[in-house]
Amino acid sequence: MAESIALDQKPFTWEGTDSRGKRVKGKTIAASEAAVRAELRRQGVVPVRVRKQTVLFQKRGKVLPADIAIFSRQLATMLGAGIPLVQAFDIVGKGHENPAMQKLIFAVKADVEGGNALAEALAKHPLYFDDLFVNLVEAGEQAGALETLLDKIATYKEKTEAIKKKIKKALTYPAAVLVVALIVTTILLIFVIPEFEALFQGFGADLPAFTRMVVNLSEFVRDRGWLLLIIIVGSISGYLYALKRSRKMREIQDRILLKAPVVGPILVKASIARFARTLSTMFAAGVPLVEALQSVAGATGNVVYENGCLAIRDEVATGQRLQRAMENTDLFPNMVIQMIAVGEESGSLDEMSSKVADFFEEDVDNAVDNMSALLEPIIMAILGVLVGGLVIAMYLPIFKMGAVV
Repeated sequence: MAESIALDQKPFTWEGTDSRGKRVKGKTIAASEAAVRAELRRQGVVPVRVRKQTVLFQKRGKVLPADIAIFSRQLATMLGAGIPLVQAFDIVGKGHENPAMQKLIFAVKADVEGGNALAEALAKHPLYFDDLFVNLVEAGEQAGALETLLDKIATYKEKTEAIKKKIKKALTYPAAVLVVALIVTTILLIFVIPEFEALFQGFGADLPAFTRMVVNLSEFVRDRGWLLLIIIVGSISGYLYALKRSRKMREIQDRILLKAPVVGPILVKASIARFARTLSTMFAAGVPLVEALQSVAGATGNVVYENGCLAIRDEVATGQRLQRAMENTDLFPNMVIQMIAVGEESGSLDEMSSKVADFFEEDVDNAVDNMSALLEPIIMAILGVLVGGLVIAMYLPIFKMGAVV
């Protein structure tokens, strides 16, 4: 129901008079003109004119994790300043530039105004608010410390998004260079090398093996390049389709990535950082450990660690200590296990988990920086081999003729 409300809402501009007869105007988002007029009367404003706002080139956009992080921080700030929840939603919603996020915020606001608890209203949008978010909000509502828990959620979201951005940034550059190298190589094979091939035919001599190989490759790309393109695109599409629908496929991919050189250790550290940060946030909110581990599993961002967390949850539910359950998964370094053990013994599991998260988040930052420094010369070498190899192959016959002369 909430999703349909979000989709049906439209922007309106309105003018009216308040209780003191003063002329006022503004903008709002609602399902219909009647809904706008009813809302204005509820606020003590007599509507004079209500018009549907026409936006010629409006971006539909989509709700991103970064939008949820910003929303959490804004809502926590508003509540911390003593602004009522519904009014805070109104302020945050009207100030957001993303239309999709605006609709989501006003849909949640409508549910809260209808008498639902905030956690219930958020739970109706599982694509944007996961179990972790909903459970923490519910704990905050029950404890009467919603602004404190929203602040913890905002901090958690900001830190996890920072890790994701760091890793994506490190991988974007080499991926872009490889794509450029592939495009340049294809252009050379299709347009440049055939010109050299026509030139070589007038030599009346055998071409060097390397040059012949490149010429044959050029002929293949020109004659059957479309078939190669179909195979590549089909393979990638099939792989992504299987990855989206098969948990086993995702597990195989994640297991391979965790063992990959250079990238693997970074992904391990990132998963441990998310594990520790989520555990710290949930436990500090007073969520029972077994219930917290369920949310921790979904927050690790890796199927292998998710399965490991679910196994830990099952063992803890039967009375096993968290330290021992973590050891049995063989996924966590000894240092992490020992710090968790100290936290269990001293009753400060949230604090020790936070220290683990801080350590590994910093470690991820350093590892990503090192990876960027390592990959840059490797990528440039690959680019040089691809393009330089083709150029050398084309000039080999000329060098050979010069040597004969």
